[in-house]
Amino acid sequence: MNEIEMEIEQVHVMPLIPLRGMTILPDTVIHFDLNREKSIKALEYAMVKGGKLFLVSQRNVEADIPKEEDLYHMGTIAEIRQITKLPNQIIRVLVEGRRRGILKGINEENKSFMEACVEDVQRVEEEGGNKAAVGEAMIRQLREYFAQYAAYYPKIDKNAMQRYANVDDPGSLMDQIAMNLPIGYEKKQQVLEAVSLKERYDVLCVQLLNEIEIARVREELAGRMKERVDKSQKEYLLREQLRYIREELGEDKSFSDADQFEASLRELQASEEVKARIKKEISRFKSLIGSSSESAVERAYLETLLELPWDKASNDTENIKKAGEILEREHYGLEQVKERILEFLAVRCLTKKGESPIICLVGPPGTGKTSIAKSVAEALNKKYVRICLGGVRDEAEIRGHRKTYVGAMPGRIAAGLKQAGVNNPLMLLDEIDKVSNDHKGDTFSALLEVLDGEQNVRFRDHYVEIPLDLSEVLFMATANTTQTIPRPLLDRMEIIEVNSYTENEKFHIAKEHLLKKQLEKNGITKKMLTIQDGALKNIITYYTKEAGVRELERKIGDICRKCAKEILEAREAGAESEKIKVTASNLDKYLGNRKYSMNKANKEPQAGIVRGLAWTSVGGDTLQIEVNMMPGKGEIELTGQMGDVMKESAVIGISYVRSVGEKNHIRPEVFKENDFHIHIPEGAVPKDGPSAGITMATALFSAITGEKVRSDIAMTGEITLRGRVLPVGGLKEKILAAKMAGMKEVLVPAENKKDIEEIKEEIKEGLVITYVKEMNEVLKRALI
Repeated sequence: MNEIEMEIEQVHVMPLIPLRGMTILPDTVIHFDLNREKSIKALEYAMVKGGKLFLVSQRNVEADIPKEEDLYHMGTIAEIRQITKLPNQIIRVLVEGRRRGILKGINEENKSFMEACVEDVQRVEEEGGNKAAVGEAMIRQLREYFAQYAAYYPKIDKNAMQRYANVDDPGSLMDQIAMNLPIGYEKKQQVLEAVSLKERYDVLCVQLLNEIEIARVREELAGRMKERVDKSQKEYLLREQLRYIREELGEDKSFSDADQFEASLRELQASEEVKARIKKEISRFKSLIGSSSESAVERAYLETLLELPWDKASNDTENIKKAGEILEREHYGLEQVKERILEFLAVRCLTKKGESPIICLVGPPGTGKTSIAKSVAEALNKKYVRICLGGVRDEAEIRGHRKTYVGAMPGRIAAGLKQAGVNNPLMLLDEIDKVSNDHKGDTFSALLEVLDGEQNVRFRDHYVEIPLDLSEVLFMATANTTQTIPRPLLDRMEIIEVNSYTENEKFHIAKEHLLKKQLEKNGITKKMLTIQDGALKNIITYYTKEAGVRELERKIGDICRKCAKEILEAREAGAESEKIKVTASNLDKYLGNRKYSMNKANKEPQAGIVRGLAWTSVGGDTLQIEVNMMPGKGEIELTGQMGDVMKESAVIGISYVRSVGEKNHIRPEVFKENDFHIHIPEGAVPKDGPSAGITMATALFSAITGEKVRSDIAMTGEITLRGRVLPVGGLKEKILAAKMAGMKEVLVPAENKKDIEEIKEEIKEGLVITYVKEMNEVLKRALI
């Protein structure tokens, strides 16, 4: 082994500039930028003292004020050739490396710039008699290696080869080649630290050969790729290059879409059947060209499959008491709905898997059908998904479009599951009675499979194609009427009627829920505004006429906004605003004159005028049916926008009166010599249905015989030709309307007794309800 001889001069003290991410070698000319204050001061000092600097690389690139341990021990003594000032206080320095130097220490006393003690490495020689031959051999081999390297990079500086041809010193040639190689500063530092020629030659040759091999593999990959892909497919080329590089390196890690899909598939909670199908789709996706439209379709399809909650479920609550408290807190009344939900929860707790009921809430607008579904979801600790079916007329909205179509997407049921993220949410099918059909398919028929507990275990969406299990979904539907819902669909749902609210129920809802909500919404506190109970009751009676409470909430909101304006005006005037009290007496100040009046009972009994009861979409109402008899030819005139069924009831009524005329001493000539005019006031409002049958028959009998009808009695019921009284619907609303109109007695069909018993006592209080089977019973109770 040869011994190395080093001639070292005495220690020099000179300014030091630390370099970040850069190494400068001797016999090279290079420029770099300075912006650190200490480095700039070191440069200025060097210019004053002869232009020499010690340049050394930082081990820790992040250190802004490096210490001695953050620097390499070997650096380069350089001379300053040129200084250029750039914007933003940056100085560009051109230097020429002269020789190597060893950092022996840093002068800590100098605080303005870094000053180093440097040992000057002048010359290194090796033992042996063939120094010239060894040096020439090194030079020739290095030139050959560099020529091989340059062959792979045609854009490399042509003058470099000529410059290197004129360099006779092997050490200088090695430093120049290393400086111009595209390698990291750590590898250049290795060359700098190799003081002996042999060591430096070994280090540089390894790095050159490594770069030549990398260039060879890169060219080989490019050649192999060129045979397989079209030149214009730049994106595909990059993907294939990346794949082949990974194959060469033996790396398994990948961040491509396909790999992400596979990673998501491994974490997916689904059956083996579903996973196998998704795996097959991922394999197909891999074989597609990335830029093709089919690839985009397949990607969207895979994303949908992986986002669906196949076997992922949320934990339902098992605390029936807490569920009941939530339902009571959020809604006043609606006892039947609450009871059914708690029954379902009790069965689920006992069996751990009860059949989810499909509940359809039917009732007028504004009665809380949609909001109670949200409360049920909270009470059962289920995810809530609302699907509005109003105006949906395409079967594909429910089942989805086949993915071969442009812009295809899953149906609303599958999209709802995807939105919920679990396979057992509460799914509300809002406004199910507003679904319509056209030439694109029957939407109601598509819902048959969704809402059938026996079939929806394997619901097939056209887009998803893999059967979805909907058996764990708790379906709830809302509708204003069941008349537009087909019978097969209606048969699959459990109908719960959400009837109109009574005045008392509206009062409690307003006081406990609506008032608090509107105060908060309008930025008013309880200290600023009080609405007395009497005012609330007057709002309900004289300013709203509805089954629900939406208009009531709007009226309370109107009061809050007017009060907010008063409060702000008082503040701007500098006066302290007093607490505003809204009472029954000053209510018109905030809401104006009364919009509605109570249709009270007549003060005196009259002949030919009878009070009937009707159901409307906004609750119950009373109808005053009037009959006039005048000389004529026996014709019947019907006015008041009556529907066909109501007109038939009028004809049946007069036929009945004629049939019992002899018993009641009515001459047959009366029906030939007189015309009969039947009118129902409020002619602009359409009216229909058979429930006014006994009312019209009583009015006709009274007008013909002249016997007066009690003014405090109301009635409802369908009549037959033989005088039998048949049952009718909407009795809760009708009884409520009779009570509000000040009636004392209500005649209802005997077959409706079971319906009357279900009505709360607070509604029936103060009313005498009489059950009738025959028309003669009606006449006995109604006529004076």
